Amino acid sequence: MIKKIVTAAAVALTIGVTGLATTVPATAGGQVSVSFIPSDPEQAQALGMGLQMFSIVKGLSGQGADVSQNGNNNAAGVAQNGSGNHGLIMQEGDGHTGTINQNGNNNSCGLFQFGENTNAQCAQTGDNQTSLTTVFGF
Repeated sequence: MIKKIVTAAAVALTIGVTGLATTVPATAGGQVSVSFIPSDPEQAQALGMGLQMFSIVKGLSGQGADVSQNGNNNAAGVAQNGSGNHGLIMQEGDGHTGTINQNGNNNSCGLFQFGENTNAQCAQTGDNQTSLTTVFGF
């Protein structure tokens, strides 16, 4: 299972870096993102529970929508349609925009942004979906 997680993270990082290298000039800022979507129900349940526990430890509700921002000129939005959904956006730094859109039931999404000027979204349609995205801006 750990091998699957490491492989997925490496592939996501490779895709992110490759896309960045081909679309962003050397003098411009950019971002690199790494996403993880569990491949089986046990992984999804563990990640969803981990996101809820992380929210609670950070002093947030661990239910519904949680947003924590530390910096300037950040924007975050969460839209949820269904029951049992949890969306978590954490932004550290300046100029971030993050959105979560969940349509369905029992979905969990964690969106973490660091650095500056990143833009990321999480969209889940259906039931019992879980994902984690981390974005680094420079």
